[in-house]
Amino acid sequence: MNDYLPPDAPLPAVEIFRSRGRAPCEERAFVLHAVGIASQAIEQGTYWSLVVTADAAPAAVQQLRRYERENPPLRRFVRPQGTHPNAWAGAAVYACVLLIVAYLAGRKSFAVDWLDAGVLDTLAVRSGEAWRAVTALTLHFDVAHLLGNLGFGMFFGWLASQLLGPGIAWSAAVAAGAAANLLNANVQPASHVSAGASTVVFAMLGLLAAYAWRRRAGDGERRAYRWSPLIAGVFLLAFTGAGGERTDVLAHLTGFFMGTVAGALLARQPRIAGAAAQWAAGLATLLAIAAAWTIALVNGG
Repeated sequence: MNDYLPPDAPLPAVEIFRSRGRAPCEERAFVLHAVGIASQAIEQGTYWSLVVTADAAPAAVQQLRRYERENPPLRRFVRPQGTHPNAWAGAAVYACVLLIVAYLAGRKSFAVDWLDAGVLDTLAVRSGEAWRAVTALTLHFDVAHLLGNLGFGMFFGWLASQLLGPGIAWSAAVAAGAAANLLNANVQPASHVSAGASTVVFAMLGLLAAYAWRRRAGDGERRAYRWSPLIAGVFLLAFTGAGGERTDVLAHLTGFFMGTVAGALLARQPRIAGAAAQWAAGLATLLAIAAAWTIALVNGG
């Protein structure tokens, strides 16, 4: 027991603070002692109480409120749902898809110019070739373009897959990337042509930022802490997505925007989807890509 009351003081009668351990009560007793208010920390079985005399209670409560405003508790890290054990799988499949398409496109397999058949040609998309919104996500104009999207995409995808699982994370990112390409094709000039997985990469970045933002929205934390993931995502978008002569900035912006929409929606789910849902989402995404390329090759041939 930590007693700050003088020996001749009347018996404390008012509890002003309670904690599971002794230390928090003693800390506040010391604060009260510093301003001349006597107090006593008493063990009450499963908890500890800080008590003062009845006439000192109002001033003691006021002092403790001021102390707690000036010394907010440290945020305790809580992992609400763990991380997915197979987060690497989605990144591996992503890399395989990009490398396989790059190899086949380089060889002009099936006697088709894959770039011509699959790029996001704004005029062609407006004429009904909506599959290009998907095929363009897997095409690249040169090796440097491919390697950059491989590195960033695998990293952001691995992070998102830890939270959501690889199937859900990548299906959401590809869907957001395709939606972003469709939006891009309807606002760009008719002569605009683009390709690259960077739209998916920035969709994944937006997904991560919005998911973390929404998850923090209801935990009672400070506003700056809750908004920090989204702010960080915007800064990273500005730093990595707006440079270079051949950079399609609008594709990056629309990808990030669609990713934030997907992340905010997914954050409403209470838990990580099970293995069956992960497999279903992942296979559905691969089938959608394969179907889009099948249509593109048939039309391109």
